[in-house]
Amino acid sequence: MTMLRATHLATVKSAIYDLRWEEFNVKRPARIVAVRPCLTGVSMRSAEIIDISQGGATFIVSTTAGLPKHYYLNILGLAYRIGCAEVYRNKERIGVRFINLLDPEVLRRVVRADFLVGNMEAIDARRAPMFRDTRLAAGPA
Repeated sequence: MTMLRATHLATVKSAIYDLRWEEFNVKRPARIVAVRPCLTGVSMRSAEIIDISQGGATFIVSTTAGLPKHYYLNILGLAYRIGCAEVYRNKERIGVRFINLLDPEVLRRVVRADFLVGNMEAIDARRAPMFRDTRLAAGPA
């Protein structure tokens, strides 16, 4: 009975769903672009990518209400739209697989940009003057 409800695509095996890729933890802003039913329009919402690999990503959105299972991911700073198929949804956290594998050069740009932004924050923190309370170092009065 279950097989009657399944399509022929349910039995097709694909390596893209079985492989695991190296994941990189990043904090990159992104935008989800979804096409509304019957091509009546496009809806966009902001997201923050938590981790990314060549085959998928995990990100957080403010709300998942009305979000379909397939959409495009647009990483801010890159001129690419990445087709996504949702794997899981846990409150505001979403895990996706990419329809096509992400080009290694594009992945390198995403990870490198996050690394450079993180380093700039560390450099700014080192340049900030450190305030020390000399009364504590001298001991009780």
